[in-house]
Amino acid sequence: MPLKKTIDRAKKDKAEGKSAGTQAGEFVKEEIDTIRKGKHGARSAKQAIAIGLSKARRAGVDLKPPAKGTTSAKTRRSAEQAYKKGQKHAPVSKTRSRASERALKKESTVAASHTALSRQAHAAAKKRTGADRSASAQKAARTRKKRMS
Repeated sequence: MPLKKTIDRAKKDKAEGKSAGTQAGEFVKEEIDTIRKGKHGARSAKQAIAIGLSKARRAGVDLKPPAKGTTSAKTRRSAEQAYKKGQKHAPVSKTRSRASERALKKESTVAASHTALSRQAHAAAKKRTGADRSASAQKAARTRKKRMS
């Protein structure tokens, strides 16, 4: 279950007109912090990010599941289920929640290290075109708050 302050930050991002990905980033940040505190672990930085995105979808962030062909069918199906659950605002299964928590407690916390996240970000950026990276940077600049001088 995400923290109330995380949900509030995501709602604030939505009110400011930021993208669903930016709103979901608040949940990913919470997940990274949770792993760094040692509450549980993850196998990789990619898994830690995926858990955060799933929490975001379940919390009602309008983050669409990945398109066909971009990820495996299993990942896409999982994202679709989380998205549907978030749109319905149904209660979370205690049994499923407890099972996933127990499994994650056995994993290492290295997945949330600075090095692991840096390596993941670099690998993800390499898959994108220069034009795509430029477009997202320009969109970020448009929605960024104006600095007071």
